[in-house]
Amino acid sequence: MDRRDTERIFRGRLNKALDQSGLGRAALARAAGIDRSTLSQLLSPDNDRLPRADTVAAIAGALQVSLDWLLGLSQDQTTGADILQRSLQIEPSSPNPVDERLDRWHAAAAGYKIRYVPASLPDALKTDEMVVYEYGVSATLSPSQASAESQARLAYVRLPETDMEVCCPIQTIESFARGEGKWRRLGLDVRLRQLHHMIALLDELYPSYRVFLFDALTHFSAPFTVFGPRRAAVYIGQMYLVFNTTEHIRVLSRHFDNLIRAAVTQPPEVPALLARLAAEIEDDGPRRPTRETRVATQ
Repeated sequence: MDRRDTERIFRGRLNKALDQSGLGRAALARAAGIDRSTLSQLLSPDNDRLPRADTVAAIAGALQVSLDWLLGLSQDQTTGADILQRSLQIEPSSPNPVDERLDRWHAAAAGYKIRYVPASLPDALKTDEMVVYEYGVSATLSPSQASAESQARLAYVRLPETDMEVCCPIQTIESFARGEGKWRRLGLDVRLRQLHHMIALLDELYPSYRVFLFDALTHFSAPFTVFGPRRAAVYIGQMYLVFNTTEHIRVLSRHFDNLIRAAVTQPPEVPALLARLAAEIEDDGPRRPTRETRVATQ
């Protein structure tokens, strides 16, 4: 982090922690063992210097906040052993697409860039049929609930302040279109509707919602989401590893940057790719939907 950024963050968080503490400036100066004039200088918007390390530590102790948080190295204000415990959390995932924690994490990141590597197709681009198909085996989900959740996710990405980047293996898109792997029971009609749905939405949402496709033969990524500077969540199947320290969030952001650099299909090109895949599978002719597809679409 640039020194000027550290100074700005320190000053802002010092003012915030002081307001939250209920202490006056004189009381904080006494508790930290520093001169009141020194504290006033540190709180001044004109200040362009960081105090000595022992002074920062004394202030953090007096305010009962994390030293790392005060210096902008962590997003967690908690002190001591608590921050060690909370720097990594394990959260079970929901068997339903309706996951209140994900909704809260997105809400907390409002106004920040969200970066997302999905485990499947991007959630906000799925049709109701796809949601029911993917979650129907393990979840108690009615078609109306699936529709409501799809609309809620779509409403979020349509918000004016939303800025979202998605990185996905191009092989995932191709396998879906051709009905391979876990989509082998999904009928041609459902897959075509999904492809055309994605084309329409990507045309509508660009540039605030951007999808990059990378080659899984040269790059690999586990599914994860970076919720701005707030937190990052790595999906490992039936659970999330949730990080809230600045350094962990930066590492995952750099990994996402590398996926974007490696993209073989840029966001403006994705709708045309989807259209080519739709034309390719249409040439196969109509197929009779399987029993699983009929159940998913009822």
